[in-house]
Amino acid sequence: MAVWTCKEFDELNVYELYAILQLRNEVFVVEQQCIFQDADNKDQLALHLMGWNEGLLTAYTRLLYPGHIYKEASIGRVITSSKFRRSGFGRQLMQQSIDQIYARWGIQPIRIGAQLYLKKFYESLGFQQDSGLYLEDGIEHIEMLLPNNL
Repeated sequence: MAVWTCKEFDELNVYELYAILQLRNEVFVVEQQCIFQDADNKDQLALHLMGWNEGLLTAYTRLLYPGHIYKEASIGRVITSSKFRRSGFGRQLMQQSIDQIYARWGIQPIRIGAQLYLKKFYESLGFQQDSGLYLEDGIEHIEMLLPNNL
């Protein structure tokens, strides 16, 4: 069972920030073998949703307010640690992310840039493909939109 916390960048302590950066590097750089600039100056204006299990950061997303990247609010840097996959944490993470956006900024559409192989997972949460295929850091992506009429 995860314990969920959501904080502004300035509220993160150094241990939380280190855990976030460590998990993002573990998954995006090492596991996916993707060399890219993760520290992109968007973290400072984001909410950081963290799922903790026995002191370990198991799941994480970065929530960005409407108008920051897209016209809509967005969920990005979606990660579940490889040690906790297929345990329901990914679904909990996305539902918590959606709930946080609705609670903080009102019920509205939410846009994501999704890795193509996760399309069915996001569709199961109500997201719909909203763009053609594009490459981001060498990985196939699509934009998806969760309409606010669900």
